[in-house]
Amino acid sequence: MYKYLLLIFIILIIVFVSWGLFKRKQGVCPFCIIKQFIFRSKITMNIPKGEFYQGGDAKTPPMGWSSWNTFRNHIDEKLIEETADALVSTGLADAGYKYVNLDDCWHSSLRDENGRLQGDLVRFASGIDTLSSKIRSKGLKIGLYSSNGDFTCEDLPASLGNEKTDAATFVDWGVEYFKYDFCHNIKIPSAAPLISAIEIKNGDNVTVIPADKAKLSGLAKLDENKKFPGKYYISLLGHGKGSAVFEYESDSDSECDVTLCIRKTGRFEKYIVIQNNSEYYELFIPCTKIWTVDGRYQTKINVKKGKNELRFFNPVCTRADSAYIQYKRMGEALRKASDGKITYSICEWGRNKPKDWAWNTGNLWRISGDIIPNWRWINHIYNMNLKLGEFAGPGHWNDPDMLEVGNGKLTYDENKTHFSLWCMMASPLILGNDLRKLPDEKNTLEIISNKKMIAINQDKLGHQCIRYKKNLTFDYLFKKLENGKFAICIYNKSAKKKTVDFDFSGVPAEFKPDATNLYEVWSNKAIRVNDKITIDAHGCVVITDL
Repeated sequence: MYKYLLLIFIILIIVFVSWGLFKRKQGVCPFCIIKQFIFRSKITMNIPKGEFYQGGDAKTPPMGWSSWNTFRNHIDEKLIEETADALVSTGLADAGYKYVNLDDCWHSSLRDENGRLQGDLVRFASGIDTLSSKIRSKGLKIGLYSSNGDFTCEDLPASLGNEKTDAATFVDWGVEYFKYDFCHNIKIPSAAPLISAIEIKNGDNVTVIPADKAKLSGLAKLDENKKFPGKYYISLLGHGKGSAVFEYESDSDSECDVTLCIRKTGRFEKYIVIQNNSEYYELFIPCTKIWTVDGRYQTKINVKKGKNELRFFNPVCTRADSAYIQYKRMGEALRKASDGKITYSICEWGRNKPKDWAWNTGNLWRISGDIIPNWRWINHIYNMNLKLGEFAGPGHWNDPDMLEVGNGKLTYDENKTHFSLWCMMASPLILGNDLRKLPDEKNTLEIISNKKMIAINQDKLGHQCIRYKKNLTFDYLFKKLENGKFAICIYNKSAKKKTVDFDFSGVPAEFKPDATNLYEVWSNKAIRVNDKITIDAHGCVVITDL
């Protein structure tokens, strides 16, 4: 028995070593590939702490409405106009709900003759620009949706690879909110090309810099081309493990044509980034049949007068690295096209630990899969989001997804608690119900238009609540507000009515809440320390001195 196990082990070692040597010849680090699979959702790139996304109107959590939760793919311009009218007529617009967001299925499966997205040719026949003008004439703002893939979740044209074109289109239409999904995403390759030389054409002058003139760092290695003795190529630039710097002297500030001369190998796509000063340029090298042993791939870069150091590297090790680069690419396109006026919502479902990078890339980021009007799932998302408070603040928010208040079979107390928890967590308040029916749903309107709860959510301090105490029945949440004010939420997690004694035990000492002038937001009644409070099943009370 042991002999067979030993034989299998030896065979596995031989297979792994052979595979590793084969990959090494193609310029790929086999150990890097293994690490990529082990840590595939972890960011490995160095993102400076405190460098937040510079764009969007999100100093407080965004408020608005989205078409997806209720209508999904059944939307048209009449529905959107009626919803905008309902936001105004119900007073929700005055309460702060400004964005009218069209989710998936607003657009046609055909881009226009200029390669630009366009509205569904039947359902949005008047054009998105016309619809946008109507919405903005009501004092509201329009939001649109696309996906960080080759198709959206409903298999319509998406924006991966079309970031600049789509961002410019959105700006032309007056869009002020953009949600970027993750369906049909294509990961950026971790492998890098084998560089034999670079050519730089500046005006009429062409400068060729061979591989052996580059400065190498990390695992990057200079290998001799055995088929052409005396010629070299640089390998192991992939998986964020190596880089090569080519020095270039320019007579002036100018745009240059850069040719990447590579040694062809491997029938898989490769990726390389060229950094010069603070600018980055991406090159994707397609799969090759290798009919010839070398290839030429070109791009344009800006150089400055004097010495330039062109750094070539592939920073992608994991899927999280890829997601960060792709979402940042779209964020920069939006920021530049709109002069920073479009609020940018990242929606990759929390798959790639966005808490570690999304604050550098956008204004808000989803922390979970899609919400549904089911209390267990809403409670689950709430518990996930509670752990992420340190990453939220003015201009950058954790997003536990849209509100389901008024949807499904949630009870009145569940709707009220759902709204309260989202307000306490400084979450975006994006409604997902049919606003045209609100006059027949008085309780729903009272919940989502509660001025004190909205004030707690929109507090300029931007503090996401902490859970300072819990037991099997109750969660106790504390949210610090500006000017020394505060809000406390006591949430009854059980399916039965419960009574609790209200006090400040467990509240972190540094907050020192004032025990005077307290009242409960939903009942609007004064409350004192040591009062007994009865809370319905899945209900809550919110106590504040605001």
